[in-house]
Amino acid sequence: MPIYEFPRDKSVFINCPFDDDFRPLFESIVFSILCCGFYPRCAVESTSSALPRIDRILQAITNSKYSIHDLSRCRGEGAANLGRFNMPLELGMAIMAERFPGRKRGYEHDWLLLVPSGHTYQRFVSDLAGYDPMEHDETPQSVVPQVMSWLETRPDATPTPTPSNVLEALPVFNSALERLSGEWCGRVPWIHLISIGLEVGKKTGLVVMEMDL
Repeated sequence: MPIYEFPRDKSVFINCPFDDDFRPLFESIVFSILCCGFYPRCAVESTSSALPRIDRILQAITNSKYSIHDLSRCRGEGAANLGRFNMPLELGMAIMAERFPGRKRGYEHDWLLLVPSGHTYQRFVSDLAGYDPMEHDETPQSVVPQVMSWLETRPDATPTPTPSNVLEALPVFNSALERLSGEWCGRVPWIHLISIGLEVGKKTGLVVMEMDL
């Protein structure tokens, strides 16, 4: 099944940093989503130049019933002390997808906000005051339970393993992904990343429903 044909009510868009430091968290989120019976989607799923990047992101968000947004990299970094604001931008797109007046009936969009412990996100996105983000300490051990506890309460959820089960299997997924990355010289196609996650999930008994690519 091509990536763009994943069922909307089983698709979860991931909006997060894609740098090397955040990679372990990103991969743990991907694996957690698969183990919860959902399909991950994100901005890197397509490298097509036929559409502008923001159009591809908007398409992926609107074709997903759920999304997860992490604001970890919105603080100043580097000599210029610049923050990365792609994440708040994509969060705004998801909120608009949820509230757009012309959306079809039954075309809901639900989202989860993740922030590092002690993050001052309300200082630069004050409109989010009133929402309760889930905090993490920037480790897979803290991110996995937050993601899974949220997904398990969604209307389209299926019986899921426990976070401790997923964390126990996560090194197996990481090792398989490292081998795959070597084969692809560090540029693993998105569909292969999902495929290896499903393979590991089925072998470890964590993917309990039939999910096809």
